[in-house]
Amino acid sequence: MTSVPDLFSYRKHWAHKFGTAPELPMSRAEMDLLGWDSCDVIIVTGDAYIDHPSFGMAIIGRLLEAQGFRVGLIVQPDWTSVADFQHLGRPNLFFGITAGNMDSMVNRYTADRRARSDDAYTPDAAPGRRPDRSVTVYAQRAREAFKGVPIVIGGIEASLRRIAHFDYWSETVRRSVLVDAKADLLLFGNAERALVELAHRLARGEPIGEIRDLRGTAFMRRDQPEGWTLIDSTQLDTPGPLKIHNDPYEDDPRCDDRAVGVPVVAPVPRATRDKTVIRLPSYEQVRDDPVLYAHASRVFHLETNPGNARALVQAHGEREVWLNPPPIPLTSSELDRLHELPFTRRPHSSYGEARLPAWEMIRHSVIILRGCFGGCTFCSITEHEGRIIQNRSEDSILREIGEVRDRAPGFTGTISDLGGPSANMWRLGCRDPRIEAACRKLSCVYPDICRNLNTDHGPLIQLYRKARAVPGIKRVLIASGLRYDLAMRSPAYIRELVTHHVGGYLKIAPEHTEPGPLGKMMKPGIGIFDRFKELFDRYSREAGKEQYLIPYFIAGHPGTTDVDMLNLAVWLKRHKLRLDQVQSFLPTPLAIATAMYYTGRNPLQRVTRQSEAVPVVRGMRQRRLQKAFLRYHDPENWPLLRQALKDMGRADLIGNGKRHLVPGFQPVGTGGVSEGQRRAAPKNTGLKRRR
Repeated sequence: MTSVPDLFSYRKHWAHKFGTAPELPMSRAEMDLLGWDSCDVIIVTGDAYIDHPSFGMAIIGRLLEAQGFRVGLIVQPDWTSVADFQHLGRPNLFFGITAGNMDSMVNRYTADRRARSDDAYTPDAAPGRRPDRSVTVYAQRAREAFKGVPIVIGGIEASLRRIAHFDYWSETVRRSVLVDAKADLLLFGNAERALVELAHRLARGEPIGEIRDLRGTAFMRRDQPEGWTLIDSTQLDTPGPLKIHNDPYEDDPRCDDRAVGVPVVAPVPRATRDKTVIRLPSYEQVRDDPVLYAHASRVFHLETNPGNARALVQAHGEREVWLNPPPIPLTSSELDRLHELPFTRRPHSSYGEARLPAWEMIRHSVIILRGCFGGCTFCSITEHEGRIIQNRSEDSILREIGEVRDRAPGFTGTISDLGGPSANMWRLGCRDPRIEAACRKLSCVYPDICRNLNTDHGPLIQLYRKARAVPGIKRVLIASGLRYDLAMRSPAYIRELVTHHVGGYLKIAPEHTEPGPLGKMMKPGIGIFDRFKELFDRYSREAGKEQYLIPYFIAGHPGTTDVDMLNLAVWLKRHKLRLDQVQSFLPTPLAIATAMYYTGRNPLQRVTRQSEAVPVVRGMRQRRLQKAFLRYHDPENWPLLRQALKDMGRADLIGNGKRHLVPGFQPVGTGGVSEGQRRAAPKNTGLKRRR
């Protein structure tokens, strides 16, 4: 993989003489106390300021501070005027704009497009403290506040909207956020490398319009630079009659070729790859042609491995969005130093006694890794953090556990989580760096676990044991999502987990039982869950503990029919599972499943005009029905389910016996049926008074 400077090897900016700020300033008064006349960088964010490494603005702010820059924060500003964007003064280098830890639309609205009643990233969970599409709004206000100051956008909202994308809340294909925000530069993914080099180059006087070589960045341009070879994406994957094309940029024939639709051919010299750009269909084309949208999604996702990805370009009118290849992952030593920067590990003091639910949830947890190689099509982690796991060292993790013990408010001896995007991918990865750099698989664990993947959980078992042995630590829980198909490769890990690290309940996500939707999710079959549950129950009994698995399932995912949901409901009842929390599929920008939802095509295979049609759940009534199947036991859902079962020819599942899914009677006050309607209803309708 490309060699890059160490993140902490740059010569510090002159302002390092001001030292470390107790808290990054949010006001001019705080700047005055620090002796600052100005900020070098001002970060604008939609989240409250929590000085903890789980929060983007804190990790970016402290990293730039460690490079010698003065960093101020404008948090949850009033976006209806420029006043809040001016109160720290004009930044010397740039405004850094982020929506926060979540996409603002996901933060504000449910999968049913209803406004959420709270915001976990706001003091006292107050809603309405950020605008829709926050990155665009904040960038526009910052430019109005100080004309000529470079605008750099980043974070998950900008990252997932870096090319033309389907927007679920408007049911339209929107332009790249670069175009709407009128930003000078977009940083995507975990952007520490690009951010640090950008800040130092701007500090040396280099114009931002000339900084075009940073990995993990996107920008607008009008023409193709000299010396580059342009490949039309349709030459790689033709969205027309199915033709067999060799993949001209596969690097190593030893890579496991069982990935869906990914051929393995001869390698291409790096020098050629580094000067090649792939043209995606334009914004106008993907807006007007769902087949081209699905094709663009497929090509985009095949160009996400930093070891072999090409630059991408997508026209938007007369200008073009240019995406450089993804950033090089951080080494363990870099990630360690990043997490050990001088965070206070608590909210800014100005919030007083206000509650911040997002902080309360993670304040006693420790992040041990970044990234996920699971490739679930509905998840955006891999589009943002990548498929290559970035691991912290054991020593650094144990030091942070000591920090939590000594400094975290309200700590009583329990570490609430050791994890990350996935709890059990720490130190797992490809056995051969050359194969890893060459691979274009979208998942290392689907349709089966790759033969080149190291699945040894031994180091993680040792980490758990050492974490439990830290003085003052009474218990270490694992709350992050668990990849149970990986865990099945290590029964010793499951025993260790179940015996010592489950707080009564363990959450896992089989997501479905039926092969149709599971294939579109790139998730393993339900049989693996059954085998995992057997081990979980056995080891719980051996430990003398009463513990339960809490499975998560999704309704409405592309590829899911009503019959699939009915079969899932029957499976749930047979296993005596009554779900309290259920989720409907939410199409987030850039996800593969979102491309399926919008286009009705499957980008996991070559996209053609005649390719597989994917069943899609669109109408709110069908979405409610599929969600109701997950809560078949809720009387409020029974009228809807009864009618659906009759329509599906499965009235045999209506009745009061154990084999029935929903009862024939309706309790008083439930299901939206009045008592008068109940009394007037004919006996054969199933509407009866409860005696």
